[in-house]
Amino acid sequence: TRLSKWYVPPPSGSGTASTAEAEKTRVEAEVHRLVTARDKKYTNFIEYNNYKLIYRRYAGLFFTIAVDVQDNELSYLETIHLFVELLDAYFSNVCELDIVFNFNKVYSILDEFMLAGEVEETSKREILDRVKFLEKME
Repeated sequence: TRLSKWYVPPPSGSGTASTAEAEKTRVEAEVHRLVTARDKKYTNFIEYNNYKLIYRRYAGLFFTIAVDVQDNELSYLETIHLFVELLDAYFSNVCELDIVFNFNKVYSILDEFMLAGEVEETSKREILDRVKFLEKME
């Protein structure tokens, strides 16, 4: 997992920070295993516990989002696609190394795009302008 953002706590019984982090790691590993091992002939949707995993592969990168079971799958596929387009526009042809070495910029783009797990802005130009504005302030 190169990048992960949790908007709700992991589904665990205890509330300690170390247990929550361990549960996040376990869930991320399980989701990674499910998504990467899945044959291309199947849909990009997997029901997992009380969530629906929606993923899309771009070259060697998998982008996965977990949403409520009732949520619209196609809107979240578009959400993933817009996020990849944002990364592609910012990094000029994004690759895994861009995400690894510029994770703070990737999180900044994600934070301008999504707020509390909901899409905040859909305009690529607006999002990228805000990210560039924040860079100038640093």
